[in-house]
Amino acid sequence: MPTPPSALSRLRAGTVIPAHPLALTADRVFDERRQAALTRYYLAAGAGGLAVGVHTTQFEIRRAGLLKPVLRLAADVAAESAGERPVLVAGACGPTAQAVAEAELAASLGYDAVLLSPVVPGASEDDLLARAAAVGEVLPVIGFYLQAAIGGPVLSRGFWRALADQPSTVAVKVAAFDRYRSLDVAHGVAASDRADQVTLYTGNDDHIIGDLLAELPGGLRFTGGLLGQWAVWTRAAVEMFDGLRNDPASWWGRATALTDANAAVFDAANAFAGCIAGVHEVLRRQGLLDGTWCLDPGEGLSPGQAEELTRVSAAYPWLTDDDFVAEHRDAWLR
Repeated sequence: MPTPPSALSRLRAGTVIPAHPLALTADRVFDERRQAALTRYYLAAGAGGLAVGVHTTQFEIRRAGLLKPVLRLAADVAAESAGERPVLVAGACGPTAQAVAEAELAASLGYDAVLLSPVVPGASEDDLLARAAAVGEVLPVIGFYLQAAIGGPVLSRGFWRALADQPSTVAVKVAAFDRYRSLDVAHGVAASDRADQVTLYTGNDDHIIGDLLAELPGGLRFTGGLLGQWAVWTRAAVEMFDGLRNDPASWWGRATALTDANAAVFDAANAFAGCIAGVHEVLRRQGLLDGTWCLDPGEGLSPGQAEELTRVSAAYPWLTDDDFVAEHRDAWLR
């Protein structure tokens, strides 16, 4: 199923793409009502796309048999939108056969591109490139540099150049959480003959404003963001993204505040152990989720994380969108 040119054009132009969380009941059963409400929230907030089936959605949805229901519900709710159609990005992971099958599922549900996890135990860079080419025969590929703290491999500049050279590669999400490795992606893409056809998206939740304002090697820039941080306070994130484009100089002073807030949401103090639960807790406080439950009962908020979330919410009110959510929440939960 070919991706509509309008979707790729929107991806190339740069936009706000939240990484979609998973709504569960207290019994850890898929809560379709609240899941749909989250999708409506992101679209009403002005997000230009959705990333579903990714780390923030919990990779465990595959073992739980929830990948197809979760992907389908997001696509169905997105189809309700009266505005411009959002870019639909599906996460795919695992060895080549699994990743291709997940891409085929996403294509059948109307998704536009695949965010391809780089985590394949024992795979070489050549193996990962061959896998990306196979997935690219199904849907356009968004490469992904995942931080080492949650299992991402170290990848060379040569890898990123070769990935950018593949005609199916349309973007790269850089979530290395490491300035040096992020530069490796930029150097690699800049050296590719297709540098002008591969869009860079920041996934560095610890450095969002800095990334979006930086000029990279070869004159490249981060054009948009595909971020777990933007799964919360999304209306404020959209306003910030627009502000960065219209008056970039005024935003440099707020970069550290956003990093401070992300440290609380992602639980940086505890090596990101509570990163998904932190996203859930913000949404729970807003009434969009009923709790912070994850598929893995061992995942939850870390000691002191809730207090940190309270602190950053009070310290940086411009980062939050509580009033916006309160005004529309009941309609999204219909």
